[in-house]
Amino acid sequence: MDHRELKKLVQLMNDNELVELEIEQEGLRVCLRKAGSNVAPAGPAYMGPAYVGPPAAAPGAGAEEPEAPAGPPPGTKEIRSPMVGTFYRRPNPEADPYVDVGDGVDPETIVCIVEAMKVNNEIQAEMSGDVVEILLEDGQPVEFDQPLFLVKVG
Repeated sequence: MDHRELKKLVQLMNDNELVELEIEQEGLRVCLRKAGSNVAPAGPAYMGPAYVGPPAAAPGAGAEEPEAPAGPPPGTKEIRSPMVGTFYRRPNPEADPYVDVGDGVDPETIVCIVEAMKVNNEIQAEMSGDVVEILLEDGQPVEFDQPLFLVKVG
């Protein structure tokens, strides 16, 4: 599929006011989603491991304790994937990882690569802080907006 075909698909989305379009042709799968759309992906999607907080207590056990809020722990933020693809911590198998737990990052720090359609996309931290958790392993599939890292901001 070349850029002209992709332009036609984008035009089809715009003409029909679609926010998401997924097509599979000859073993090639393309998923287009307009930026800023809060639409859940159609069909089952692999979400991989993500931080979900401590396990909830059984009903009736410790009912006086409030339920833990969803999302990252206080004082941390998530670096999320801007696309669907495959997660890699290093530029090549022989290289050191871009970042490890405990490393400091700034907004321009490259933290990983998400490979999509044979293109390696460098992902920047877009925040300052220290990496406290790496949520995926090399080679794992990643979905759009899936958390990749937890960063203690400060």
